[in-house]
Amino acid sequence: MDDATRLLRWRLILGPESRQSFEGMGCCALQGEADLMDQALDAIYQRRPASAGSTSGARGAGRGMSSPRLVRWLGDIRSLFSRDLVTILQEDAVERCGLKQLLLEPELLDNLEPDMGLASTLLTLMEQVPEHSKENVRNFIRRIVEEINRLLADDLRRAVTAGLDRRQHSPIPSAAALDYRTTIARGLKNYQPELGVIVPERFYFFARNHIAAHRRTIILDIDQSGSMSESIIYASVVACVLASMAALKTHVVAFDTSVVDLTERCEDPVDLLFGFQLGGGTDIERSLAYCGQLVEQPSRTLLFLISDLDEGGNQAGMLRRLEEFRRSGVTVVSLLAVTNGGTPYYNANMAKRVAALGIPCLACHPERLPQLLEAALRGRDLSALAGEKMTSPKQG
Repeated sequence: MDDATRLLRWRLILGPESRQSFEGMGCCALQGEADLMDQALDAIYQRRPASAGSTSGARGAGRGMSSPRLVRWLGDIRSLFSRDLVTILQEDAVERCGLKQLLLEPELLDNLEPDMGLASTLLTLMEQVPEHSKENVRNFIRRIVEEINRLLADDLRRAVTAGLDRRQHSPIPSAAALDYRTTIARGLKNYQPELGVIVPERFYFFARNHIAAHRRTIILDIDQSGSMSESIIYASVVACVLASMAALKTHVVAFDTSVVDLTERCEDPVDLLFGFQLGGGTDIERSLAYCGQLVEQPSRTLLFLISDLDEGGNQAGMLRRLEEFRRSGVTVVSLLAVTNGGTPYYNANMAKRVAALGIPCLACHPERLPQLLEAALRGRDLSALAGEKMTSPKQG
């Protein structure tokens, strides 16, 4: 081992506060993968002190287990370190970041309020969860999923109904084929103010053969790298709602440096979530190549690329495939990663290059996903939505 490698390793061990000392010994500023390693180690071991303005101190706890930065690096260490080191680092994260008691005494989770940050961290650390705790962790995550489902499911179904042109009706009742808009519009005259409800005289259902003729394909191509945990939770709920609708054919594809088709798991959003393997690198170009095989009618296909666009594979190839989709008639939307319920997190340079292809890049607040979906199904110009700051819900 040469001196430069030794200095680099000691610099990574001692943390960012040792930077000036090592630069004085000829160790260059960290770049590329070494810089990512340094940030990952700092997130887990929290070598910087918690007090504001302080620049010295030893390793210790401070940021708390729901830190989005910690969640990101817990996933990304899989692409930065060997398998043996990843196991050690994850065990240390459990020990040092306040998770050990939760995992060893899982009944504590039953008394916690649903928390997106904690759910994201638990998903990232599933390999470290003891067997006797897995059901409690699963139940905790299900509570998060059910809360999101209550928030989005009805609006998503209404958005699909409004976005598709399906005027023919059928006397055969079917919950999946209910025409909400017509049923409500023609039932307004029967509004009961004392109850605050509409009592329809008749329910209207779309004809099934008409549904089949107008069926759309939706492909959710979801990045499962370390920064994507919160976006994946929302995407799983959305995917299962869409997969339950007869008017849509929904595919769910997960990728890091490999590609996995999770469509068969779409009956239950929790099962779908546990199909993701958070962490590892990112090869968007490879996932797009797979998604191309799922396109049957380009003009009736919507492709949502859900990613931070931090492409670790062939960037030129990724852009070329996106351009090919767009030219073929596929509606392509780049949904950027979000954390903390809607704060965008993405590669700004790559987002500009994707947008330059005529593909809208949106950091969409989860509550506005139904609006985005309806606009896409109607064929509206989504660049207008991009200018409406989709990162936060409209104020009433």
